Amino acid sequence: MSTEPVRRESHPRDLRAPVELLHLADRENSVVIRILGRHSAQELDGEVVIASTFCNGRLPLRLSARDLDDWARALDELARGRDVCWLTDLRNPEIGVEFDTQFAVPLVTVEDVRGSGTAMAVPVELPEGWIDEQRRRLDGVRRL
Repeated sequence: MSTEPVRRESHPRDLRAPVELLHLADRENSVVIRILGRHSAQELDGEVVIASTFCNGRLPLRLSARDLDDWARALDELARGRDVCWLTDLRNPEIGVEFDTQFAVPLVTVEDVRGSGTAMAVPVELPEGWIDEQRRRLDGVRRL
């Protein structure tokens, strides 16, 4: 995973400022998905950024309406306390959230299944209401 910003050609549908679809962070670790613009009428360009006090990484994403629907279903599962793995179709990095780990907090994993095969996992202490906040972010992205 590269720590350099994702480089891509400017697109007429780029956003003036990135919009965060996902933001899971505490004082030490974070996983953020930023929407950078539209690739086409059906797809959004974005990036996933994972950071810790030990290591950082960044990977490009391309999300469809189906991916956003899958994220909504994943949020429902997370609200029930179930582990999820999102973006499992090999087009994008996989994002996993596990509750039952050696840590007292959820473990968030980003795996570059399409490219390097590298995975990075960080424990993230999430505040009350974090799932509702992710749903608000999803609603904002759907309005783009």
